[in-house]
Amino acid sequence: MEAQLSVRAILLLSLLSLLSLLARSSSSSVSHDIQIVNAERRIDLTSHIVKVFLTLKVENIGSSPVSDIYLAFPPTQVDHLALVKAAATVGKRKKKSYLPLEVNPTELPDAPNGTKYFSISLVNPLSAGETLTIEVLYILTHSLEPFPVEISQSESQLVYYHDSAIILSPYDIKKQTTFLKTPSTKLESFTKVEPTNRAGTELKYGPYENQSPHSFSPIIVHFENNNPFAVVEELVREVEISHWGNLQITEHYKLMHAGARHKGVFSRVEYQSKPSFSGVSSFKNLLARLPPGVHSAYYRDEIGNISSSHLRTDPWKSELEIEPRYPLFGGWKSTFIIGYGLPLQDFLFESPDGRRYLNFSFGCPLVETVADKLTIKVVLPEGSKDPSAVVPFPVEQHLETKYSYLDIVGRTVVVLEKRNVVPEHNSPFQVYYTFNQVFMLAEPLMLASVFFFLFVTYVAYLHIDLSIRK
Repeated sequence: MEAQLSVRAILLLSLLSLLSLLARSSSSSVSHDIQIVNAERRIDLTSHIVKVFLTLKVENIGSSPVSDIYLAFPPTQVDHLALVKAAATVGKRKKKSYLPLEVNPTELPDAPNGTKYFSISLVNPLSAGETLTIEVLYILTHSLEPFPVEISQSESQLVYYHDSAIILSPYDIKKQTTFLKTPSTKLESFTKVEPTNRAGTELKYGPYENQSPHSFSPIIVHFENNNPFAVVEELVREVEISHWGNLQITEHYKLMHAGARHKGVFSRVEYQSKPSFSGVSSFKNLLARLPPGVHSAYYRDEIGNISSSHLRTDPWKSELEIEPRYPLFGGWKSTFIIGYGLPLQDFLFESPDGRRYLNFSFGCPLVETVADKLTIKVVLPEGSKDPSAVVPFPVEQHLETKYSYLDIVGRTVVVLEKRNVVPEHNSPFQVYYTFNQVFMLAEPLMLASVFFFLFVTYVAYLHIDLSIRK
């Protein structure tokens, strides 16, 4: 009996070892089937939004077609990833074009040190021996760390950026180079991983050759960045549709300067007399890019209307320049409301199946701004049914009900929520719904009924004899 148990134990251990070996081989097959012939990475640090442009020339050195290419990110960057886009290069030189590719987060077994992966789905599988050039754009937010964390009104802002001189990848990379572009030539310090070269505002790491999978060489760059660190902690945008010809937009902002915190006393005299030296990292105005055809725009806060705003319109765009009541330094906050109207015929259309749909822009209209949380509420006309939203990226969706003047059953509200929103999210989205024209008569009939009741009451009052008789 003991011999049988020992044999079963040996068989079980052998099976587990085989499964572990298969898991390792399946995860390592990613690296053996594809190799990166050349990789070039350009990191733009000129704003508080970090943009990384990655060009990969991949080659299938396996024996079977490959349908997915994997991107690797260290766990410290995954939480700051706002967007990952990829496109395949088709053609050469003047005839070059880009074919968008689908990118999705994925899990791979035995990921070293918490590495996270995104899979790029190829339109056509990459056959054995073929090569393909892929352009990747990924954007990082809250990745620049102010140091020192507090500065006075007259000091410049210095920040840290952490990354790797070697591109993290699950594949062998034959040759690679990384370029970092800073907003100015003032570079306090940087990690050297030879060969490293600096020229003006550009820092070059590499070229490095024959790097094995998951190679990593941490670097820190300490540099000056006085660009506005404008972060919208929360933006709630309400889009109210009226079939009587108007689209009303109301946006509630909670704005913050996310740079180095201000220390000491603020001197407005010094700020205005020495604008090139005092408060160089602060900002006192913002630009909002709005749709064309804006009318009845307003800008106010809890105190009331703010007159320091300028609206410029033309047939192609509208720009609203706003100025808060006080300049924003690091750690300071401001809350305000922007509202405006739009002609309905430019944004509401009818689909071939008879449904109506709103075509509007997602994202935050403030230029070079990160929105930690964006909520869009599309208020449909009363009587609308079967609402659905089409957004080009993942968002959270749910429905609410709102009651307004003369409403009986309330208006359906389609709520879309997304975190970590950057300017590249300013893409069109659609909200579909069905609507019966009879409901357009509801409010006029209700108003007519009220006026008729008041008229009858007034006439009856005139015919009542209120005199006192003996």
